[in-house]
Amino acid sequence: MQFSSALLEAAVNEFSRLPGIGKKTALRLVLHLLKQDESQATQFSETIARMRSEIRFCKRCFNVSDGDLCTICSNAYRQQHIICVVENIRDVIAIESTQQFNGTYHVLGGVISPLDGIGPDQLNIDALIERIEKENTEELVFALSPNIQGDTTIYYIQKKLNGRNINITTIARGIAFGGELEYADELTLGRSLQNRLPVEKYMNR
Repeated sequence: MQFSSALLEAAVNEFSRLPGIGKKTALRLVLHLLKQDESQATQFSETIARMRSEIRFCKRCFNVSDGDLCTICSNAYRQQHIICVVENIRDVIAIESTQQFNGTYHVLGGVISPLDGIGPDQLNIDALIERIEKENTEELVFALSPNIQGDTTIYYIQKKLNGRNINITTIARGIAFGGELEYADELTLGRSLQNRLPVEKYMNR
């Protein structure tokens, strides 16, 4: 792909660094920005820069936030005694889109995967255990992708909670084993949340 402008080429290269964006798509995006008023392009770049520099992570659940607590954790109408454990922020967005869950979340930041060099100490597991003890959590809902890594993580956390008086459940197997939670359609994910089952039954299937 040949460019008559080094500035245009540099912009295309930056856009193509984004996941799922190839050179042709990047070029379309850059040319679209060139057609916009300079003020709109400036607002676009300032918004991205501000997001990157000012966005925070909730001190309680590790979801993205504009303050110390995210809007979900600070919402008095949410069921604060129920925690849904997810792998990443995209999963929070996916579950919220179903409008079938009114509890809170805890973002692990990944799942246990020895082959990828990811162990329990690299995830927000200890913070979850401390939060459960401090807040007297009544139910822990695992909403991890149904694969080996997800199951390993569930098993590890379940063992860490052994002996504690807490109801541990997982979303129903409406999602195929090996699938990714964030790619499940809203109806399937919503039904999986509504029909969650005890984690012992899930792990012993």
